[in-house]
Amino acid sequence: MVIRATGLRKTYRLGEVDLEVLKGVDVEIRRGEYVAVMGPSGSGKSTLMNIIGCLDVPSEGRYLLEDREVSSLGPNELADVRGRRIGFVFQTFNLLPRASALENVALPLYYQRSPGAREAAAKALESVGLGARTHHRPTQMSGGERQRVAIARAIVTQPAIILADEPTGNLDSATGQEILAVFDGLSRRGVTVVLVTHDRSVAERAQRIIHMRDGRVNLVETKA
Repeated sequence: MVIRATGLRKTYRLGEVDLEVLKGVDVEIRRGEYVAVMGPSGSGKSTLMNIIGCLDVPSEGRYLLEDREVSSLGPNELADVRGRRIGFVFQTFNLLPRASALENVALPLYYQRSPGAREAAAKALESVGLGARTHHRPTQMSGGERQRVAIARAIVTQPAIILADEPTGNLDSATGQEILAVFDGLSRRGVTVVLVTHDRSVAERAQRIIHMRDGRVNLVETKA
């Protein structure tokens, strides 16, 4: 298993009130699996995403990423896991506006001081169909192209999982379908993809759909 989460609980302190957002969640995701996490606002899916992405830690429970216990890691160790083993794709792209596509994609490798960063970034851009746009800035690109740059940046470190949070939320329906086709291609190549969405049509692309409600997993659909 790439992801194994058992008994996850997350409670936030709001003034004098405790708000329990996750109420004992168990999740397992296999290497190379394409999974959608779906649920209404307030269901706990974003909190679960933050824990899976090592952006937050559970109040209770265990989380193992590639058989490594993540639940008790310190801030520096969590940052290292985020940088090397998890690729993020966000609804808002989060690209540096004055940097080229190549520089945006190479950024995680620059932070890691990895050799051959520019070559790896060019290869990642080629894999998402942007080999001819390496020197364009985000302001010179369409929304779909910017999201492709974000996906290239997510995969350039060859992470254990790609975690996508509403990746088509800011795109029109036709462009959104093009971006989902990129995730389909990544899945066919054996990349583990976890996609968080409230849109049933987006979730339908996945091999499995994990439905959340009121801080719990209330249904798991496995596609034939």
